[in-house]
Amino acid sequence: MSMNVTAPMVGKIVDIKVKVGDRVQEDDEIAIMEAMKMEMPIVAPASGVIKEIRVSVGQTCETDMVLAVIE
Repeated sequence: MSMNVTAPMVGKIVDIKVKVGDRVQEDDEIAIMEAMKMEMPIVAPASGVIKEIRVSVGQTCETDMVLAVIE
């Protein structure tokens, strides 16, 4: 079963902490987003393996945009 990692608000991706194939645990950092002049971690909602990364550093994201997929 796949689970999407989504953006909590509009912002820009400043760092991606994982790559496809990495195993993550629930609450591990997936990426860092800059929003409202603050950096916030985007964390894994569940444990699993990173199946897709759908964003790149510097990309602006909308609220609820899928950033990565965990399987």
